[in-house]
Amino acid sequence: MATVLPENVNIKHPDKLFIGGEWVAPTSGDSIEVVSPHTEEVCAVIAEANADDVNAAVAAARQAFDHGPWPTMSVSERANALRRMAEILRGRIPELAAAFTAEIGALSSFAPVAVGGAVETLAAYADIGENYAWETSRPSTVPGNTAHVIREPVGVVAAIAPWNMPGAIMTQKIAPALISGCPVIMKPSPETPLEAYIIAEAAEEAGLPAGVINLVTAHREAADQLVQNPGVDKISFTGSTAAGRHIASVAGARMARVTLELGGKSPAIVLDDMPAEVAGKILARTITILSGQVCAMLSRAIVPAHRHDEIAEAIIAEMKQVKVGSPLDPETEMGPVAMKRQLERIEHYVETGIKEGAILAYGGRRVEGLKGYYFEPTLFTNVDNKMTIAREEIFGPVLSLIPARDVDHAVELANETEYGLNSSVFTNDAEAAYAIGRRIRAGNMAQNGMNADFTLPFGGFKCSGIGREGGVEGLTPYIETKVMLLQTGEAAE
Repeated sequence: MATVLPENVNIKHPDKLFIGGEWVAPTSGDSIEVVSPHTEEVCAVIAEANADDVNAAVAAARQAFDHGPWPTMSVSERANALRRMAEILRGRIPELAAAFTAEIGALSSFAPVAVGGAVETLAAYADIGENYAWETSRPSTVPGNTAHVIREPVGVVAAIAPWNMPGAIMTQKIAPALISGCPVIMKPSPETPLEAYIIAEAAEEAGLPAGVINLVTAHREAADQLVQNPGVDKISFTGSTAAGRHIASVAGARMARVTLELGGKSPAIVLDDMPAEVAGKILARTITILSGQVCAMLSRAIVPAHRHDEIAEAIIAEMKQVKVGSPLDPETEMGPVAMKRQLERIEHYVETGIKEGAILAYGGRRVEGLKGYYFEPTLFTNVDNKMTIAREEIFGPVLSLIPARDVDHAVELANETEYGLNSSVFTNDAEAAYAIGRRIRAGNMAQNGMNADFTLPFGGFKCSGIGREGGVEGLTPYIETKVMLLQTGEAAE
């Protein structure tokens, strides 16, 4: 297999998988081509795992959990290993950023910030782990006994990450798993595998025991084998709701633990005190972040009906100012969408919106004159909340403007969705934002924009998922709780 990697990315074994502490050739000898969305050319070629490789990775992780030292090491020892990994990865932030840009067209101005935050997740969980109450004692109602409540690692973890934020999301999975004592099998998206390779190299260099970190790069069939393998105790998945439902059904059949961070159709409720030009600027600049390919994206703007047109005009005025172009240009404000099939998906939704009667007020087409998968910032106005574009996750720079009669109607529209991941209330009144935020059925809410702090628990209600990632709460999915009742006096004869 010819070695093909993006410029400034130096991976030692792109033609191999990392299993049981060794770089091994894939059983089939097959490979995966990664296509860069701003050149439409192959930017990397990496190994492709099949079901046999996946099973070997599970066996290695199982060995590491059942017989290896990692689960029985002290938390401080595991924390120090995570800190070594973080230090190694800090030195490779330029590579991680270059990979991120090459794979999905993330802006070169944004990529270092995103991957830098991902690296710090490892160090953060080292600190969280050392301060967590892994064992506590409390009185028992059983006479002569003391209860010891112990938190133990859940076991072997399959960490399945999506393509839109591959490094950040993968570290949100492996960091709490590792500090808890769980071996991990990393399964990145086949479109964005490079960050996981760099993480695996950092784990190897940091001296993690064999089998504690494994890497298999594969398409859906082999990934499904990972989910079904009985040697996997817990699955942490971020991706589409459809895939999440499948994983939940498979895991439920054998009672495997799951964390699912799935889709969203998140509302932004605009109140009357928010100036149109301010709301327009925030909404236009939000929908173009990562070309709209964010699960927490504020893709439904619910506005007072009597202000609909002025807010629409403000959004359009700001969308016209967005510079779309190469992610390598430091002045670019929105790059391409990640892949051809995603571009075609967005086009399909635009056609559907028009057919169902929404007004295409701005954008809605591929950007002319640019090679790559570029799509214009797009605004639909007079959208009915029952339309397809208001109900389904588009995952592109497409914003729906929905009129509401009053605040109560706005909250009703916000909650009229199968999703519940993120939300926002646009107002200068923090008390009003809080009161309305409590009425929205979503796992996250911010005042005046898509603000998020991933050191805090992140996740959704309803079909947006199960469980939380981030912060102390992010440890919980990787822990089983054991209660031991021990006698405080001599055993009865």
